[in-house]
Amino acid sequence: MSLTDDSYIDPEKQKKPEISFAEKWWHILDNWKIGIVPLPLFILAGALIALNCLNGHLSSSMVVMVATMAFFGFACGEFGKRLPYLGKIGAAAICATFIPSALVYYGWLPTEVVKCTTEFYKSTDILYLYICCIIVGSVMSMNRTTLIRGFFRIVFPMVCGEIVGMFVGVGVGYLLGITPFETFFFIVLPIMAGGVGEGAIPLSIGYATILHMNQGVALGKVLPIVMLGGLFAVVMGGCLNQLGKRFPHLTGNGELMPDVKNDVGTSLTEEFTGKVDVNAIASGALLAVLLYMIGMLIQHYISLPAPVGMLFVAVLLKVGNTVSPRMQHGSQVVYKFFQSAVTYPILFAVGVAITPWQDLVSAFSVSNLLVIISTVGATTITGSLVGRKLGMHPIDVAVVSCCQSGQGGTGAVAILSAANRMSLMPFAQIAIRVGGALNVALSLLVLSNFIL
Repeated sequence: MSLTDDSYIDPEKQKKPEISFAEKWWHILDNWKIGIVPLPLFILAGALIALNCLNGHLSSSMVVMVATMAFFGFACGEFGKRLPYLGKIGAAAICATFIPSALVYYGWLPTEVVKCTTEFYKSTDILYLYICCIIVGSVMSMNRTTLIRGFFRIVFPMVCGEIVGMFVGVGVGYLLGITPFETFFFIVLPIMAGGVGEGAIPLSIGYATILHMNQGVALGKVLPIVMLGGLFAVVMGGCLNQLGKRFPHLTGNGELMPDVKNDVGTSLTEEFTGKVDVNAIASGALLAVLLYMIGMLIQHYISLPAPVGMLFVAVLLKVGNTVSPRMQHGSQVVYKFFQSAVTYPILFAVGVAITPWQDLVSAFSVSNLLVIISTVGATTITGSLVGRKLGMHPIDVAVVSCCQSGQGGTGAVAILSAANRMSLMPFAQIAIRVGGALNVALSLLVLSNFIL
């Protein structure tokens, strides 16, 4: 070919344009992450936290705690995600909660971090901000028909699951040489009591009064079972998520009812495109906060837990079509933000502030484990089978049934996070709050009037 031929292209000119240093840096910021935190920012956060701890100046203020909880929470979650096999069945949520608890117990977490995190968690009630944004966002993003049908239909699988789970748990305990009384009231019932504040503590008070035992002793027996039951429920949630991936025809990926489109025109599984303006997002966040305040008023007057009262009000607003589609979109963005950015930091704070590692370890006996596994397993499987008979997605119903064994609101977060179905939070709250309260009240009533 002639060098003067116009069709000739110099190979030197075909070279790709050189990538600038800035572009390489941007690539690292956008693609190298620990959780959702860019690696350079993660390293910077760790260095700043370490420097503050060495100087004894780590603050429990909102600004510092956001960085601290994000650093440790996403680090533990990322570790759990990368565990072989276990990473696929909910290890991220488990590690984000129980690794901090173990680090506190063995003294491997800086004292300043423990002190400030505990102070911040207990003084701000940030868990309830998280729950109210998740609940309102998921309710507002649901189809009205699905919401109405689902709330009525989910009750029957829940009740059936609990009854079968109780019988199976007591039966397994009996075969292992544990009396039915001991198995039911100190293993099975605590699992289904709705967590610590709403379950274990009321149970210990009731047992102290009815059985004439020290409340501390009663709580010491009940609390480890609640935590271990919640731990296995998280693992079960992760297993259900993997089962849904293998058999997609059995799941709605966060929807209980099949063949229903979303009212506001956007599925929760779709990525946020940025079309919702900032005012709508702010309105969605304010709606969640105001509904929680209404829930607190309901709790004050009729003793219904605030998250449940808020849930019912949110459902009424959704069913009555009183919230505009624009604000519903805003609520959905708030929901997605809290789901992706706040879950692991919250779980870290829970692990540090209110999860005693020694209590969890003390419950690890073969007999307890077998009873817990059989109870949670029977509850979940029964709920799934009954839900399928009622025309619901069996795996999603199973996830809600699994939440009946969760450790309160934090358990719901961990289970739904492991199952990758945070949109089921409204149903999980019914399972945990209402179901747990009814279980505790009815069981103590039977214990005081018919057994003793």
